[in-house]
Amino acid sequence: MTAPSFLDQTLFAELAEKAAANPRGRQHHNFHQMEDACHRMVVGLQPDTYVPPHRHLGENKAETLLVLKGRLGVLIFDESGGVLSKQILQAGGDCLGVDLPAGVFHSLVVLEADSLMFECKAGPYRPVGDGELAHWAPREGEAGVAEYQAWMRAQFT
Repeated sequence: MTAPSFLDQTLFAELAEKAAANPRGRQHHNFHQMEDACHRMVVGLQPDTYVPPHRHLGENKAETLLVLKGRLGVLIFDESGGVLSKQILQAGGDCLGVDLPAGVFHSLVVLEADSLMFECKAGPYRPVGDGELAHWAPREGEAGVAEYQAWMRAQFT
């Protein structure tokens, strides 16, 4: 048996600092082992991070996101990249999270520095597979990311 882990301000400050230093603009803190059936993590996020539109295929791949600190925008897309809905998720706000069914294309925009979210989804871990990354959006590191990310951010201004 492992010791309890607390989601406290020390952890939050450490994640914000590591996310700021990470070239990807985000940092995970896992409470699970990769082979566990339930994955639970806190993710530190900075505004420059790019989360490409994606979906999780498989009937057990729903995920829940809860904002613990800061503000995120979530975009829900149709199969061709049209925006079906958008919502600001804010710690202490009217809406602080989303439960995403499997198969739904989605992405996040970080609207406030040092944002933190709790994420829960089924394990075990597997890399993104065929059909899970949106064909209509650039992948991380590809040309066009800055323009697409600016467009995503503009959905919340």
